Parts: sequence; structure tokens; C-alpha cells
Amino acid sequence: MGKKVHCYFILFFVFIYGCVEKETTAENSEDSSVLFADYQQFKLGINPIEATKGGYSAYNDTIANYVSESYQNHLLNQYDSFLNRIERVDVNALSATQQLALEVMQWDCQIKKEGLQQPLVVVTSPIYNLPTLELFPLGQIQSLHLFVAQLAGGTSIHPFETVKDYEDWLERVEDYLTFLDTSMAKMKEGLASDLVLPKALIEKMIPQLHDFADSSVDEHLFFKPILRLPESITREEAQRLRQAYSALIAEKVIPKYQELRSFLEQEYISKGRSTAGIGVLPGGSETYAYLVRLHTSTLMTPEEIHELGKSEVLRIRAEMEKAKNQIGFKGDLKAFFAYIRNNGKLMPYSEPEQVLSHFKNIEDKIQKRLDSIFELRPKAGFEVKRTEAFREASASAEYVPGSKDATRPGTFYVPIPDVEKFNVLTSEALFLHEAIPGHHFQLSLQQENAELPEFLHPESLGVFVEGWALYAESLGKELGLYDDPYQYFGMLSMEMHRAIRLVVDTGMHALGWTREEAIQYSLDNEADSMEGITAEIERYMATPGQALSYKVGQLKIRELRTKAENALGESFEIREFHNQVLNSGSLPLTLLEKKINHWIKKSQKKS
Repeated sequence: MGKKVHCYFILFFVFIYGCVEKETTAENSEDSSVLFADYQQFKLGINPIEATKGGYSAYNDTIANYVSESYQNHLLNQYDSFLNRIERVDVNALSATQQLALEVMQWDCQIKKEGLQQPLVVVTSPIYNLPTLELFPLGQIQSLHLFVAQLAGGTSIHPFETVKDYEDWLERVEDYLTFLDTSMAKMKEGLASDLVLPKALIEKMIPQLHDFADSSVDEHLFFKPILRLPESITREEAQRLRQAYSALIAEKVIPKYQELRSFLEQEYISKGRSTAGIGVLPGGSETYAYLVRLHTSTLMTPEEIHELGKSEVLRIRAEMEKAKNQIGFKGDLKAFFAYIRNNGKLMPYSEPEQVLSHFKNIEDKIQKRLDSIFELRPKAGFEVKRTEAFREASASAEYVPGSKDATRPGTFYVPIPDVEKFNVLTSEALFLHEAIPGHHFQLSLQQENAELPEFLHPESLGVFVEGWALYAESLGKELGLYDDPYQYFGMLSMEMHRAIRLVVDTGMHALGWTREEAIQYSLDNEADSMEGITAEIERYMATPGQALSYKVGQLKIRELRTKAENALGESFEIREFHNQVLNSGSLPLTLLEKKINHWIKKSQKKS
């Protein structure tokens, strides 16, 4: 599984610039509609949680054991099969939408196959389709044990409406427990080779397990669905389900969490490494270079991204100086960071409900201007919720898409671990990013788009998804926000945060930076607290390369908008530009650029 692939640069390069140009005959041509349908079924089967999220109930009773060898061998075989079938498609017979979908499919198969062949095996997880290192299957953030806990409470994407829904969850939990067994086996395998998580991350994981290992059955999070049994379920069925859930929790769930905690405390943490990045591990540099390609959909090297990040930090610092001076603060920028971190006027709330109402007011404000820059609007509803208590302490604000049929709204989760310390400085930019017109618009429109093949509805290519969301932050003034200079500075702070990521992620994983060096660089250049910065740096340690996607994607979308504005002049229409970006799903940046260039040329001919 860890065999080095000598040709992946060539394959990747040929795909991007050659795409799927080939000759076919009627006899050997592959039917694209059948191919797309088969790929959709393949993706549902390998990621049942994404299937549930998309409303495909047939997969509600399982969770993929994605770190097992059998699963990974199945993926390799299937990716090879699909790549061969792609070669047999007659692209000249396809519509523009179908051609683009085929190119996305080819890119997806090739890049995922490369991951499985890295020295540190990389496999796609159910968590937003993010990659996981085989020997590091669990972490303190974006980890399956945390995601399953979200589902277990009964108010997330797994339905709890019928007897079958409840029975499906019992079977799904059995699969999850098998995954935990495999994960511990993989982590023990890593111990034998000194391939272990940083100790700082292990220290964060252990407290997350306490409630699951120590709670009584009746108070256990996994028992919550039984406390919300629908009235449509008969008394006899309710009693049977109660007994089944009680037995599963008492006999399997609690003991498994106790076993995992004991393993981490007694065997794993003592071997935890002091280094921050994977570049110091055998095969780590090569694997990180792959993760950079995966997360950015470019051929940029870690060193190039590091330098890009430093230049962006300098540019944004200059803008921050202007904003600080406009506010009237007399000290330097670092002093201003401390001032806004501790300014009581920016922490005005005493009840969590006030924070949620604050975000609702932002939504009401921008609704008045959305039509001026957006034509496409999602059908799915939208809501703001507080992050669940069990994960709130280490969670970031996040968006969870609604159901494909728009019956379950998209949800913006806001962590409020200490309401009196909740700083509103970045509230407007955060809402634009996570909610409207950021993730809620892009992801909802993607899964509601009937012209796209089904396999593209749930696909969440981070560089596009997060690039769009960061670009959405820059639309605040066009949507009537940022009239408060503090909120405008907050937007710059959010952008600075993403620029810093380019520097510290590559610094730790490619250039040998320590955790403390990354924390200090962030403290020197942004207004976040020590606690917040530490959590972010540890997130980058746990998910190498993922944080690069935001800024790289945003810069490309902004570059393409500027290019279109310059090329089309007065005929440039912002609503149509946004249509072009949003109406094809999540695209690798090379394909997005190809599409926008085609649109520009077509628009020039019309004018």
C-alpha cells in the first residue's frame, strides 16, 4: 500500500492539460450516463455517511471501515476500473456539462488513487471527504469518533423517525465499533515504526472520551434518540428498542470507549512525538507534497505556497494598518490586536441565545441586497445552532448542509464555550463564509442542480468549497455589511487568518517549524487569542494541507473575476459570473479556470 509511485507527476500533469482527449469507436465507446451512475453508486457504497447526508437511506445501516486493507484494495481496483472506462468515452458526443463532469471524475479517480499509493497511505474519510492518514485515523478534530457522536444524539443527519431508522443506527454503531478496533490496530502498527501523532494532539483527544466512557446508560449521548421516540412507534416496539439500545451501550459502546481511552493513556501518549509536522516522518515529505496537490488542485510546491502566504500576510497587514488608523487607535498593530481581544464592547453578550440572534440579524440585513449580485438561490432552508456541548471546547464554527430534498435545512453551528468571551469582531465575515452566500449557497445549489450527474451533488472539493466561502467574505460591502470599521477589520482578520495558514501549515509540515513557532507567527500577525490560535495550529497538525485550500481557492476566484471584469468591461455582469462559478459543482481550479475562460470568450463574441 505504501509503494512509491514514480509517474504520478506525469499522470497529474497530463490529466490537467490534456484532459480526456482520445479516439473511440462506436463499438468500444462507454455510455457516459451509465458510467456516471456507476460512479455514483460506488461513491455511496464507500462512504455511507455521505449517502445518508444526501438522503440515500439504503446506506443508513453501515459505516465504512476506511482504514482497513480490504477497503483500500477495493478502492484501488475500482479507481483503475473507472479510469479505464473513462478512456472509452467518446467526448465529442457529450454536452459541455457532461464533458466537465467527466474531467472532474477523472481527476477525482486519479488523485484518490495516488493517495492510496503514498508512503504514508492517504484514504478519504467520511468527514467532508477529507483525507486521513492510515496510521493516524483518529484525532482531536475532524475525526470519525467525533462525527459519530454528532449523529448519535439523534438531531443530526441520521434520521430517527421510524423503527427501521432506529434499527439502522444499531447496525451502524456496530460497524463504527469495528472501525475503532481497526483504528487502534493501525495506531499500534504506527507505534512499532515510531509513526505516532504529536503528544499535544493526544492530550486533547483523551478528555473528549470521558463522557462516552463514564456516563451511565440512561445519561449516555448514544441513548438520547430513545428519549425522543416518535409517537408513531408502538409501546411494544419502543420497549424493544429501549432494551436494544441499553444493551448495546452497556455491553459494547461504553467498554469500547474505555478501551480506547486506556490505549491512549497507557500505550500511545508516552510515545507521542514532540515534532509538529509530518515532513519529519519517513515518507512524510512526499506524502505532504501529495496532500498539497490534493487540497489545492494545483502543482504548486509547499515552498511556493509558503512564499505566497508570506506575501499575502504583508499585503493584508498594510490594509490592517489603514483600518486601524481609521478607527483612531494610536498604538501599533500588535497593541491593537491585544486591544480588540480584550475590548469588552466587542464581547457584549451574557446568554448564548443572544449570540444566535446576532447572527440572525446579520442574515436579515444581507437579504435585502442578495438579488443585486446573485441570481441563483438555493431552495434549502437555513438555521443557526449552538455547537453541541461534548465537542464545543475544541470546535470551530462550521456549516452542515441540509438534505438533498431540502426538507432538512442547512445548519450553521456556532461554538459558544464561554458566552461572555464571545467576540463579535468577525461575526459578519464569519456569517458570509459559513452561511450566506458562502457554504450554504454553494453546497445547497450544488446538490439541488438537476443538470449535474448525481456523483457531483455531494462532492466537496475543499479548494473550491472553501475558496468560494473565503471569496464570499469579500462581498460584504456589496451586501451592505462592514459599515462598522471594527467589522471591516474583522474581515481583514479572517483573511489574514487564511493567509497565515499558507505560511504555518507549510512551515510545520515541509520546513520543520515547531508548534510553538507556528503559534508565535500567528500571534504576531493576527488578533485571535492564544487559546484560539493554539487550537487552530493543532488543527493544522492533525490535518496536513487542508488549511491551504481556503486562500489558494479564494485567490483563484478573485483572479478570474478580475480577468472577466477587465476582458468584458461594461458588459461584465456580476450575477452571471457568480452563476458560472456556482452552476457546475465543486471543480478543481484548473477546470474552473478553463470554464471561466470559455465563458469570457463566448461573452466577448456576443458583445
